[in-house]
Amino acid sequence: MMEKIKREKYRISSVVALLLGLSILMPAPASRPCALGYYAYCSWTPYSTLICPAIAGAILWTGQRRS
Repeated sequence: MMEKIKREKYRISSVVALLLGLSILMPAPASRPCALGYYAYCSWTPYSTLICPAIAGAILWTGQRRS
């Protein structure tokens, strides 16, 4: 039972990281444009968009190794 809860926590954490990576791409009011040329939440949009899925993958990989 506890292992199932732990696996679910890893899955939820990875989905949150993926959603954050996608939300970074959305245009938003900002003081200066991002590296892609439009105004977004994060000025490091292309880099953080790659980092968030990598974090999600690391979370899933860690969860699979521990269970």
